[in-house]
Amino acid sequence: MADLLSSFLLTPWAPLLILLFCFLDGFFPPVPSETVVVGALSLAFATGPAATPTALLVLLAAGVGAAAGDSAAYAIGRRVGTRRWAWMRRPRVRVAFDWAGERLAARPAVYLLVARYIPVGRVAVNMTAGATRLPYRRFLPLSLVAAVCWVALSALIASVASAWLGHSPLLAAVVGVVLSIVIGVLIDLGARLVRRARGGRAAAPAPGAELEHEHELVRTGAGTEL
Repeated sequence: MADLLSSFLLTPWAPLLILLFCFLDGFFPPVPSETVVVGALSLAFATGPAATPTALLVLLAAGVGAAAGDSAAYAIGRRVGTRRWAWMRRPRVRVAFDWAGERLAARPAVYLLVARYIPVGRVAVNMTAGATRLPYRRFLPLSLVAAVCWVALSALIASVASAWLGHSPLLAAVVGVVLSIVIGVLIDLGARLVRRARGGRAAAPAPGAELEHEHELVRTGAGTEL
């Protein structure tokens, strides 16, 4: 199996397939682009110097595909909005779109870069950017930076896995994929905790608000019966 995968990785089809996966993942989250990229890079790094050109092509294909997928999501959001299709109105997806709309209005750069690592959040932010008419000349550079950072993280994960298990390329690929999944889960969990913490602070009354309310009742006479 390792020899078969290594042989396929050295063919011209591998980078093209990876580019396609990364493009589709830009607007269809079930496509496992990160798994494919990290697995391919781990296998290439563990194979040896012969696979170095292929690894560079994989990195380039992943970056181009990721940026193109982001632009596709932006175009979809700009054309159809974020409510037209049934899946957009599902509770979890709706929460993601609402969250993206609120954050993009305040700090588009930060959330376009951070959302890259949150599967549903990435699609929601990019589509919302199009739906809210964020200028494409501003969106595209941020999307390119996010793609480069994502590819760099994928390469780092793959290099760690191949350094541990360079004697077994297939096992290195499996470990790389597991590491990428674990990191993705941790990032998603961290994002949820941050959202909950901010939501709790927004719902909590401001310090002194209850005391000011009591003073207002006394001043107006509404609290005389108490």
